[in-house]
Amino acid sequence: MAKTVRVGSRGTSRRITDEEVKQNWAGEKYKEYQKKRKDALSDQYITTGRGTTKIKFGDMVDTGGRPSGKGMWVRTGRGTGKRKLE
Repeated sequence: MAKTVRVGSRGTSRRITDEEVKQNWAGEKYKEYQKKRKDALSDQYITTGRGTTKIKFGDMVDTGGRPSGKGMWVRTGRGTGKRKLE
């Protein structure tokens, strides 16, 4: 068994526990879990845009990851220099 540090209460408390079950809060298993939950709750409404709009949960688009930053300029130092991402 491995020891796991659990953080709670806005990061102010810590407790060490034994990890008995493999965690599934990241990676492919979690994506599958999210998809199942989204399919099950697809007819429920959620609020977006600071509570100003309401859409069905099934109408939300799936994110595909981060876009590439290739060819973009980024500032360096204290904003005085720049370099191009390759």
